[in-house]
Amino acid sequence: MKPFSAGWLAAREPHDQRARNPAVLDALATAVAGLSSIRIVDLGCGTGATLRAIAPRLRVPQHWHCVDNDLGLLERAARLEPPSGVTISTKALDLVRDLEAALDGPIDLVTASALFDLVSGEWLERFVVETAARRLPAYIALTHDDDIAIEPSDPLDDAAIAAVCRHQRRDKGFGPALGPGAAKAAVARFERAGYRVIAGRSDWRLEPADGEMQAAVLDVWAGAASEEGPGAAISSRRAVRRCSWAMWIFSRCRTEIGSTDGSDGIVPTRAITGPSRETPELCARKNRSRTALPRRCGGSGPPAAALRRSVRSAPAPIRRGRRRE
Repeated sequence: MKPFSAGWLAAREPHDQRARNPAVLDALATAVAGLSSIRIVDLGCGTGATLRAIAPRLRVPQHWHCVDNDLGLLERAARLEPPSGVTISTKALDLVRDLEAALDGPIDLVTASALFDLVSGEWLERFVVETAARRLPAYIALTHDDDIAIEPSDPLDDAAIAAVCRHQRRDKGFGPALGPGAAKAAVARFERAGYRVIAGRSDWRLEPADGEMQAAVLDVWAGAASEEGPGAAISSRRAVRRCSWAMWIFSRCRTEIGSTDGSDGIVPTRAITGPSRETPELCARKNRSRTALPRRCGGSGPPAAALRRSVRSAPAPIRRGRRRE
């Protein structure tokens, strides 16, 4: 299966659904519970998997504006039969050129799933500036990191995994991709912009019964590794041959959310919450489960008001005309 095809997205959706972190999803629902209705923009929507995953949890009327540059995927998203109280619109936009256009208009929440490991550091900076300037919360889920294991192991696994991680840093259309470093980069940048972060792991775990999906993923990875060198390709193909009985663990890390009030917020890799309106300094305490919980502290660092001033003073990105890819 070709990555990003409708078939691939359909095959992976059940695994994504199981992987989404329930604590982060609960925090998202809490963050928007006070709204009478929600206007959501879903970036890189594909066929609407994020809508299907979280719309039933929000329990208020919702309008989803689904954005992608693939007209075929958008057509499938437009044909969804949404839950009661949910309406859908779609728009074809190139998020490289038209990110700012995607975020224009009345919005209460921005969502994205399995997107941020594809983007560049420059694009991430634009996204943070634009969302912070609009005081938008964000739910950013399923960002891949480099925590990957295949059991039973093979001596060549490390070389294959390293090759795949190198390939993930290639240009995916946004410039050199952040790849496995995207989650940490997103959290750091949002925190600097005054967001508070709640993080939760969202690992894929493929068991022997998932042999078809194991084969599909490893086959894609074998192709990617082959572009990094013949040795990596050989080790990846060895993994494919044994995937019918191996247990394969694939870490898709971090769900993110954001909220614009001074209460529990959520942000990337983690969840993202919007810049706090409170003036006390805030810091995040991280535990071993990689969940970051907001708390007040007396440590060093600029207060939230100073962070907001910093965001306002950031240079506005150049807006370009709306064009289809």
